[in-house]
This record gives sequence, structure tokens and C-alpha cells, in this order.
Amino acid sequence: MRAVQKWAFLFGCILVAAAVWPVFPALVITDVKASRPVMYIPVHDGEEFVISFVHSVNKRPVYDHIRVDGQYLTIVKSRYDAFGAGMPETAVDGKTLTLNHDGMLELSGVNYTLPEIKLFVGTVAQHALHIKNKHILLSSLVQPGEPLQFKVMKVSYLQMWKGRCLYD
Repeated sequence: MRAVQKWAFLFGCILVAAAVWPVFPALVITDVKASRPVMYIPVHDGEEFVISFVHSVNKRPVYDHIRVDGQYLTIVKSRYDAFGAGMPETAVDGKTLTLNHDGMLELSGVNYTLPEIKLFVGTVAQHALHIKNKHILLSSLVQPGEPLQFKVMKVSYLQMWKGRCLYD
């Protein structure tokens, strides 16, 4: 009987370790003010997602395409349909600005890599995350005016289970 108890204990320890050990990458969205994750999204290297918003000056939509690069996030390109403050009107610094067949301007070659992305959820900007064929309004995660952080981290099954998680 003692041998069975030892094996059961060992098996239990292995299960607990597997549940709490950070084993797979996820996009972790954190409420900066509260210092707590509000969403976990499993991701893989090379996967892309989009953060969209309504531009504050010209009131037109902007789509920033972001790629997961290991533990980093790379802003790959931006798409928009009208110029405004901060929206490039010409190609500069090795970037390419093209007019696509759908009427959208595309600034490609941005390739700006960051360890994390922080943004304040706008009150009229309608910030949204587009990932895994889902559309998530960021105002559903925090109140407008509050900051969110996007970061790729290794997480455990327990973290995923405890938090709000988005699967395919």
C-alpha cells in the first residue's frame, strides 16, 4: 500500500507542477492601473493580430498590424484611408506607402519591435483587438481612459484557467 501512496503522491506532484509551470506563450493583456491580467490569449511565433482605433483628428479608422516575435511584439504595418496628424503622407526611412485596391493606404516595412505595447483605451477611439477571428472592444476590458499593456509571456495552465482566456 505504501508504494501505491508514493506513486499517487508523485503523480499528484507532477500534475501540480504541470499546472503551475509556465509552458506556453500567450498574449497577456494587463490592466496597468490594477496591475492584473484581464485576458490571456495563446499565441505562436509569427502570429499576427490587429489593434484598430478611430483616429482622433480625422475620425477615420486605423489598423495597426502586430506580429508575435518570440517574447517581443513587432508593429509590421498600418492601414488607414485618410491622412491626419501622425499619419504618414509619404514613404520615409525604408517604409513603403501604397494605395491598395480596397482604397486603403498601407504603410509597410515599419518593423518596430517592442517588449510590450501600452495604450490608453480611448473614450471615442473605439480601440479594438482583432485576433483569432474575434473582435474585442478594449473598453470591455477596462474603462475608457485607463491603460492596457500587451505583452507576450509564458503562462501556465493554471493562469489560463483562472483568467479570462480566448482560444481559437
